[in-house]
Amino acid sequence: MTITSIISAIGNNSSIYPLLVRDCGIEVPTKILLTYDQNKKESKKVAKLAARERFLDEYSVSAVWLGGIPLVGAIADWVIKKTGYSPNVNLKLFNKNCAQNIEENIKKFAGKVPQKVIDELEKVKNNKATYEKLLAGKFLASTLIPVAFMGFILPKVIFASSAKKIEKQRALEKQQKTAATAFGAKNGFENSINFMNKKQISFKGGWIPTVANFSTVDKMFATDGGYAVGRVMTARNKNEAIDVGFKMTMMMFLNFIAPKYIAKYLDKFIGKAAGLEVALDPLMINDKEFLQAIKNNNLDLPIGNSEQQILDFIDKNPNSLFAKFANKFEKIKLIEKEEIAPKSMTERFKQLFKKKSPIKNPVRDPRAYVDIDNLVKFVEDIKSFAQNALKSKSLEAYAKKAKIVKSINILTNIGLSSFLLAYALPKAQFAFRKLVTGSELEPGLASAADDE
Repeated sequence: MTITSIISAIGNNSSIYPLLVRDCGIEVPTKILLTYDQNKKESKKVAKLAARERFLDEYSVSAVWLGGIPLVGAIADWVIKKTGYSPNVNLKLFNKNCAQNIEENIKKFAGKVPQKVIDELEKVKNNKATYEKLLAGKFLASTLIPVAFMGFILPKVIFASSAKKIEKQRALEKQQKTAATAFGAKNGFENSINFMNKKQISFKGGWIPTVANFSTVDKMFATDGGYAVGRVMTARNKNEAIDVGFKMTMMMFLNFIAPKYIAKYLDKFIGKAAGLEVALDPLMINDKEFLQAIKNNNLDLPIGNSEQQILDFIDKNPNSLFAKFANKFEKIKLIEKEEIAPKSMTERFKQLFKKKSPIKNPVRDPRAYVDIDNLVKFVEDIKSFAQNALKSKSLEAYAKKAKIVKSINILTNIGLSSFLLAYALPKAQFAFRKLVTGSELEPGLASAADDE
């Protein structure tokens, strides 16, 4: 994998890669250090406990958050396939007012795609209610299971572990104190743990058809919402609930919303300041075939912005450079006209790790829904880049500068959002905690400082 490929991956705010870099590589280690440093001002004992809790909590959550949701989703897909349905069929195709509704796709692609694909569309069309329930079940499983673990089970396990450590420490300290002092020692954790155990935890609410086609990142956002509720509900006391609520709200904003706006404004203002168009991915800007097509003025793009015009262009030109990049950046989905299914489980396993080869006989997947607005913007970004590149003295030099600026923007976004998450947010949380509780100690562990 080249440096450009790595930067491209971490710059895709619709994937898990930026979250992985920020979360495990930068945010968590920094938060652990800041947590220890903040608490040691009042109590070294609490600082050690708080840092230990943060370490266990953050890395356990990261493992479930980044691995649990895709894993549960994959298992759910396997279950759906076992019932005879394909999880690849998008429910948005049931919109009769669009040019890619399920009935039109069946008619249009019959004989142009493997019969298996048409059969899958037919089955979903004839059993929409059942299929909706299966996809709803998938969504609930891939969100509620991680929420239950991260929001309810994990904090109880960590709190109980901390309580045992506090009890053990207190037992040792009692041997060094007078009987009167030992008799007066209180375990502030007991009441909070008992209070937590008395709480009735339940999940309420229904499902909405649109959530069935959430991306992994969408599911992570939904999971974070439930995770935040769980953490507030399992808090050891009122102050901890307020403290956690503030942290989780800001964390969701900085993880899922802020990076997209940062990327947008970096591309707009820094690109404009440098006199460059940098909306495209650095992999595309660096592609020789793409640059040659611009240079030769034969970059074939859709004419018109209507849904029908865009889809017709792709279907008539599936081998075009535009279709190739639209597929690469997951704006459309292309499949082979004749798919050969692996014969054994061993072959299926090997395919998971096999490098994807270019599609030789591509055709648009009629099971997938195309976001036309997203595709129209992609066309406009390509046109804008091509026009500006042709106006420059050297197209190659222009592309090289644009790739560098775009790469810097991506790294700046990662750096800035990581700084906000790893440093600014904890500092804001500590200030908020001091304002609310009057103490810099972790609210759930503050009682442990009473023994010092």
